[in-house]
Amino acid sequence: MIIAIIDMGTNTFNLLVAQTSGAILHESKLPVKLGEGGFTDKRLTPEAMHRAYNAINAHLNTAKGLGATQYYAFATSAVRDASNGQAFVSEIKRRFNIEVEVISGDREAQLIWKGVNAAVNLGESPSIVVDIGGGSNETIIANSRQIFWLRSFNLGVTRIAESFPISDPITTHELAAIENHMLQTVEPLIVAATHLKPTVMAGSSGSFDSFRKILACKGIIPDTSDISAEIPVDEYLKLHHFFVTSTHAQRLALPGLDPIRVDLIVPASIFINLIVQRLGIKKMFQSDYALKEGFWEELSNKDKG
Repeated sequence: MIIAIIDMGTNTFNLLVAQTSGAILHESKLPVKLGEGGFTDKRLTPEAMHRAYNAINAHLNTAKGLGATQYYAFATSAVRDASNGQAFVSEIKRRFNIEVEVISGDREAQLIWKGVNAAVNLGESPSIVVDIGGGSNETIIANSRQIFWLRSFNLGVTRIAESFPISDPITTHELAAIENHMLQTVEPLIVAATHLKPTVMAGSSGSFDSFRKILACKGIIPDTSDISAEIPVDEYLKLHHFFVTSTHAQRLALPGLDPIRVDLIVPASIFINLIVQRLGIKKMFQSDYALKEGFWEELSNKDKG
């Protein structure tokens, strides 16, 4: 059977078309910015919903063209926190006849771990899996066999950008304010990490994809089609310094950085750097796989079972 999975993220809508017990046939993403302008009032704006309907329509057309007969759609932070989230989901059902599952932060984290675990060899020792979203960031301490601890934090890049002033470039005062807010929020993670002691980070999402592309463009890491790549921590730290000292125009000129991430890479990297520093991360990996691949893995394993 050919299935289509749509991950309706806060910033991008991601499509995976695959055989349930076989190969991935297609992956693509569309910028939607579903959460834009809605975090303060906890409402999805009409403009954001309009962009979402267009993206869903485009993804469904792609999936149908590839022979998909079963459709799954997942909504995350922006929808689960919005007062009109359920009305939005109902309208999608009315327009497209697909059921959207609004998943909890914990369920989101579990699916991300399953996806990352299929792309990166997490091994036996605890690692920290991190997914940077628009509304929330998922953190999972796990090895290749089990999850030891997980938590979803409302520290996504769009949420932070709408909650804190960020100048061009960000000022030291603004940077400290965001870091302090993040540090207070992730205290449960810091406590868990003191016991589980992860020193390896595996990251999924556009931010980690950007790190990989930038370093490949610089010739620092090989430019391959592999589903994961190691990001040297010292090279990441150089990138972070650039992100928090550069202007929008300077970041826009950086080869490998997706233009839609030019501003959001700043709060993303603040969060990642905080974890790297606080947990003493020694190795970092990027994963092409995340939520949608995690669900595909889950379905494939059910078929095998």
